[in-house]
Parts: sequence; structure tokens; C-alpha cells
Amino acid sequence: MRQPRRFPRPRAWSVITLPTLLCALAACTGDPASGGDSGPKGTSAASASPTPSGPPGTMFDTFKYSGPDDPAFAAHGWQVRDGGGGPGIKDTWSAAGASFPADPTAQGGRALQLRSSTDGTKQGTKQVEVQSTRTNLFHGTFAARIHFSDKPSTGRTGDHVVQTYFPISPADDSANYSELDFEYLPNGGWGAPGPKLDTTSWFKADPPDRVTRAAKQRMEGWHTMVITAMDGKVVYSMDGKELFTSSDKYVAREKMDIHFSNWFIDLLPSITGQRSWDMKVNWFYYKADQALSPADVQQAVDGFYGAGTDYVNTLPKS
Repeated sequence: MRQPRRFPRPRAWSVITLPTLLCALAACTGDPASGGDSGPKGTSAASASPTPSGPPGTMFDTFKYSGPDDPAFAAHGWQVRDGGGGPGIKDTWSAAGASFPADPTAQGGRALQLRSSTDGTKQGTKQVEVQSTRTNLFHGTFAARIHFSDKPSTGRTGDHVVQTYFPISPADDSANYSELDFEYLPNGGWGAPGPKLDTTSWFKADPPDRVTRAAKQRMEGWHTMVITAMDGKVVYSMDGKELFTSSDKYVAREKMDIHFSNWFIDLLPSITGQRSWDMKVNWFYYKADQALSPADVQQAVDGFYGAGTDYVNTLPKS
């Protein structure tokens, strides 16, 4: 279970808001009737066939970009972190580790790859994080297909690496602080052995106030990770199996953005040589104000892929 994220997360982003540009990049049809999702809360998101404009209250991305400098990447509300702060090895964040390679194991044949590397020194360490730039995700269903790694892609194993996906408040000192975490630690960390997958719901970052549960198993490979935040509870599931539920004050209390991050808890100079750790993200899907089942999530995602739709965002602007 990690320590609080004591670092500033700057919001000095240049976000393109011209509707015509967003529509063009999303292949927007402008017809809210086509592919609309007007069913009651809890019904399938795929009750109507997805279209390029997408059903209301939906965000979906297959991360089909040429690189972090692809204009569509920023226009779709994403950026690679390159600022200072923590967690992990402070001030080592770099855009160099983010790429979008072809991947025959990924749905659609492409994925976002997050590669962090270290040689046991701060100077030789690079951490990577991709985050959304629009704080407009709140109650509903968050889902992503994530590839976790048990071993480094190059070099010796043993690093206390954290491969994580989470919605989080835009400010750590917010009065309504919200954070919902999936964190995979193949080699453990903070004095606890690995491998383990921590699921954690936060009420306050500093001093830390949270509830958590660890699933102690190896996670190498692709997994569909789903968080539903609805009706006063948060439910975490992986590959259709429920892992943890939080309630009471440990729920989402304000709008959040989404982060995918691959970082090191500490430096281990005893592990000699350079090593690189990969985490991959196949797709991200969010449905506002509905607690969808993992099967409904996959049905909706399959519909988007089948229609050739790589990006949809019909959420109200934050």
C-alpha cells in the first residue's frame, strides 16, 4: 500500500476546445440520435450500435496515435507528464517512455506502451505517466485493458516497480479528495512482498486516509480492469471477478481525471545494469452515471472496434 502522492500535478495544459476540430478528429457525425444510449441506469451500454459520434456520456480511446506529439493526442485530452515531483523517484518523469507501437496481442493490434527504466541511480531513472487533461469523470464505470509485466523487458529483475491505473482529483489538497487505485507490484514494496495487486479507495491524501485490499497473485499479461463508482460504493473487478468494494466515505466525491503510470518506489543500486519495465494500455472506456457489468463493457468496446471507431468523447466539458 503506497504512501500519498505528495506532488503537485500542474494543470498548465493547452486543451483544444473547438468543436469543429474535435468532431473532425473523432469522426463526429453530430447526430445525437444515432448510437444514443437512452436506457435506464445499469442497462447495457451496447444496447444501440456505437457510431463515430458515440452515445451520450461516453469516453472511449484505443490510443491509436503516432506518438505523444501527435496533434490528435492533445486534442483528445491527453498528455504525457514531464514535470517534477513524485511519487517514486522525484523529478524523473519523462515523455520518452510513452509510445504507441503495433502489438499483435492487443485488441485492434495497437496499444499505448509506458516504459520506465533505471540503473539504480536517480540520474539513470526515467518514469512515465499518461494522464487526461479534462477533469470530467465522476460517477459511473471506468474500464481499461491493461498489460502488466512480472519481469523487465531488458535487464535484471527485482525493482520495486508500480504499474497503476487510477482516476484522481485534480488537486491533492481538495476538500473532496477522491482517488480510486489499481496498483500492481510484481516485486512488492514498502516492506510488503510481491507479487500483489492493491485496490485502494482514498478519502484524504495527507495525512493518508484510505481503505485497501491486496490480491496476492501474479498478473503477467492482459487484464480488463473495471471500477464502478455508483450509489455510494466503489467496486473493483478484474476479468469479471470482483476484488474489493469500498463504501461510506471511501467513494468518489468530486470529478476526476484518469492516469496510467509506471514508476519506481525506490532505487536499488544492488541490482546492477540498466533495466526497463513495460506497462501497456489497449483501450480506455468510461460510461457516466451507469454501473456496467464487465460483460457490458466488453460488448460496448467490441462494438466500437467493429465500427472502426478509435475515439469518442460525448461527456459534458468540465
